[in-house]
Amino acid sequence: MPKVRIYELAKMLKIENKELIEKLKELGIDAKSHMSVLTEEDAAVVMEMFDTKQDTITAQEKTEQQTEQVEQQQYDVTEKKQENQENQNHKKGKNKKEKNHNQQNHNQQQKVEQPEQSEEDVAVKYIGENPTVKELAEVLGKNASEIVKLLMKKGIMAGINQNVEFDMAVAIAEEFDIILEKEQEKDIMEEVFGQEEQDDEKDLKERPPVVVVMGHVDHGKTSLLDSIRHSSVTSNEAGGITQHIGAYTVQIAGKPITFLDTPGHEAFTAMRMRGAQITDIAVLVVAADDGVMPQTVEAINHAKAAGVDIIVAINKMDKPSANPDRVKQELTEYGLLAEDWGGETICVPVSAVNKQGIDQLLEMITLVAEMKELKANPNKKARGAIVEAQLDKGRGSVATVLVQSGTLHVGDPVVAGSAYGKIRAMTDDKGRRVKKAGPSTPVEVLGLSEVPTAGDTFYVAENEKQARQVAESVIAKNRENLIKDTPQKVSLDDLFTQIQSGNVKDLNVVVKADVQGSVEAVRQSLERLSNEEVRIRIIHGGVGTITESDVMLASASNAIIIGFNVRPEPAAKLFADEEKVDVRLYRVIYNAIEDITAAMKGMLDPVYEEKVLGHAEIRQLFKASGVGSIAGSYVLDGKFERNCQARITRDGIVVFEGELESLKRFKDDVKEVAAGYECGLVFKKFNDIKVGDFVEAFKMVEVPR
Repeated sequence: MPKVRIYELAKMLKIENKELIEKLKELGIDAKSHMSVLTEEDAAVVMEMFDTKQDTITAQEKTEQQTEQVEQQQYDVTEKKQENQENQNHKKGKNKKEKNHNQQNHNQQQKVEQPEQSEEDVAVKYIGENPTVKELAEVLGKNASEIVKLLMKKGIMAGINQNVEFDMAVAIAEEFDIILEKEQEKDIMEEVFGQEEQDDEKDLKERPPVVVVMGHVDHGKTSLLDSIRHSSVTSNEAGGITQHIGAYTVQIAGKPITFLDTPGHEAFTAMRMRGAQITDIAVLVVAADDGVMPQTVEAINHAKAAGVDIIVAINKMDKPSANPDRVKQELTEYGLLAEDWGGETICVPVSAVNKQGIDQLLEMITLVAEMKELKANPNKKARGAIVEAQLDKGRGSVATVLVQSGTLHVGDPVVAGSAYGKIRAMTDDKGRRVKKAGPSTPVEVLGLSEVPTAGDTFYVAENEKQARQVAESVIAKNRENLIKDTPQKVSLDDLFTQIQSGNVKDLNVVVKADVQGSVEAVRQSLERLSNEEVRIRIIHGGVGTITESDVMLASASNAIIIGFNVRPEPAAKLFADEEKVDVRLYRVIYNAIEDITAAMKGMLDPVYEEKVLGHAEIRQLFKASGVGSIAGSYVLDGKFERNCQARITRDGIVVFEGELESLKRFKDDVKEVAAGYECGLVFKKFNDIKVGDFVEAFKMVEVPR
């Protein structure tokens, strides 16, 4: 049973709301009104209690019936006259009893029906998150002044155009016996193009499987894929880490297989998730000499969540330290039991270096694909996913797309999020121009108005006009959400609230990268560094070189700029120097994370610790007009510095702690006095000093975090 309101439960149990509320209070369950919501556990407890009560009542009725039967038999034994008389009396009594019983039932039924009539009036209404007072009043069909009064009673001063938290709006609605539910936001794309329809079996044709290669960093994913397609990719990547998702089609025994290569670094979680969601089979690469690592576990979870079949490729079998049994043992902890160990997970030992086991791996992929009977309808408008997107100087917006259903043609009007356009050209993974692409085919397309977001679904529209209208609707929706999410400026009304909430500091960042997937990855990595004291806000993320407008935005927002595989324009570099905007350029994401972590440590409130400078003993007192008491002291160890802190102890008890106002040697002010020398000490706002007191000099030193 899901969450249920009290009046609904009372209706099911056929009792009054008041009675149920009393029972709930006896059970220690908080219930304020008939509109209150009960959890699944609480509702189950109440139902069980009333079921037990019902069983007791049924048992009592059964006993009464048995007693009546026994009495009836006794009446048969007695004389006929007496029996008739008794029967008549019994009938009268029984009729009277039945009459009273019926009357009670009628009264109880009326009592039960009363709340039912009022409960039928309970309406369910829908509203957006954090509505204004005016919107809430309109939905509830009440005057805004009534809502304002109710809010005042609850200690909230709100004007007609001020926003109300959704929970408070629900509480206000309960006052009018109205259930308020959160309005579900409609997806613009689904509204226009609808959800994927089930195709007729006769229209379906076999399609190639889409295989994603996943695993931990440096376990040999790209090298394995390189061995499969006989080309070199790894050497071109910065730091040996695959930075962009690539999509390739490989012919195996005349049948095509589409491979996706996902980066292994944990920062690219979003890219790997996207890879798992658009694929049929996941090849999990695990190094035989390294075993299961954090990103391996992450990859397993993504593949399981996406419902794709997992084939384990135990790589680096050519190494002397290779131990495939250890890998299989570790995989069992995550629900993957190898076939040769009695499980269902296919494990293939391979070596990407000497191409050992590659044919067997491809054979297994083909076998799993045949068992899955992968089919799609190529004779309809195309629909698929944006695998990667980037801005090319000569070609403009370039997107790598994977067609999932239908066939994509050159000239088709396409929309993907806020990007739209007519496809001007299509290129396959080997760089050849193609005119169409069927299901499970990756192609690079040109002609979109802007760089789409990697992971977006693309749709073929009726015409370019419809595509533009849908994209404009998405842009308008995104703008609304941005305005809604942008924090309001501090006013005197909420200043105290913000101070009490911890005075959160923000580190604003502008991210520019060469491809959209990298922007996403950098964004996720940096946002994960946020903590209670410092929050990282990515105020803008884009593809392409760092421009003057990026520097202007960073300057206005007091932000730093992070460039990933991009350079600033010469004019932008000069402008950044003028505005003193910090521009950091990186090729590998680890360095960016390290630098931001260091910057965050600088922003945290400093932590101080006490550093003892020295000790002195007061041996003589002097009085001076305008100064007060001067402590003639002898420095026992360390040294005393001007403007340091001092602590006076007398018989082991601290009598003063504060600033040292003056440090003299004879009649001269000095910067410091070392051990073995005498000096005169004056303490700020403290004259109650005595001969024999001990003085400790110290200062507060900032501790690096």
